[in-house]
Amino acid sequence: MIEVEDFFDLFFFRPLGFLLIKLIYRTEITPNQLTYTSLVMGLIAGILYAKGTPYYFCLGALFFVLYNIFDCSDGQLARLKKNGTHAGRIIDGIADYLVTLAVFVGIGIGYGNKRSNPGFWWFLILLLIVSSVIQAILVDYYRNRFLDNVLQRKSTFEEDLDIYKAELEALKNQKNKALDRTIIRIYLKYCAIQDRIVPKGNKEKTLVASPEVYYNKNKIIMRLWVLICSSSEITALVICSVFNRLDLFFWIVLVGFNGFAAILWIIQRRIDQSFKLAE
Repeated sequence: MIEVEDFFDLFFFRPLGFLLIKLIYRTEITPNQLTYTSLVMGLIAGILYAKGTPYYFCLGALFFVLYNIFDCSDGQLARLKKNGTHAGRIIDGIADYLVTLAVFVGIGIGYGNKRSNPGFWWFLILLLIVSSVIQAILVDYYRNRFLDNVLQRKSTFEEDLDIYKAELEALKNQKNKALDRTIIRIYLKYCAIQDRIVPKGNKEKTLVASPEVYYNKNKIIMRLWVLICSSSEITALVICSVFNRLDLFFWIVLVGFNGFAAILWIIQRRIDQSFKLAE
């Protein structure tokens, strides 16, 4: 649904990813290979940022853009060729976290260490990482809840668990699938721990609303939530890198995005309170 799509992904990164798919569609390249390529591009971006000069900041930004293009292409290829794997989805998520960490650490080394007070800048880097994680969790949560209610689908968390359990069962007796089995087992254990952390009695109650009513009340704020998606953060970093203003990037994320997220959270709570809760 267009309401849950980030602007920069929808109109820039994903179309470029699709052009890449058109070029390689008839080759033997797999979605997982694209995921690994995106990971390499992202790690190179982190290394380039660690060099600490305006020239390398621009190169780092270029490779960060390439990372996101490849990151958008693996899922598209999997859907077109119908050859994606559930383990590949997990690997894709892991790659995103590794690249984000690599780039932020690179910025700390290349930019923070060259300031007069590097400790302060590393503290901001830590806040940047925490902020990015929290923002991603909020956007993903409200995006999935929006889709669950509007499309009247089963909770994606429960649905994913069922899918991965079935996949693990199907892979038990297949050769050369040890890595996939291991990845899925780790993911299922992680989900089990995550599920235990939230006490059963405190889990969010179901909102009572028809899909049409829920959509009408949440469509605008959903469009606002996705403005702080990861691709918006990537775009902001790329622009600031080109102009050698990484300090401005810190302000954008720590003050702008966090402040915007706080305002949206308050508005979202008021919208939620307008619904009745299931008994």
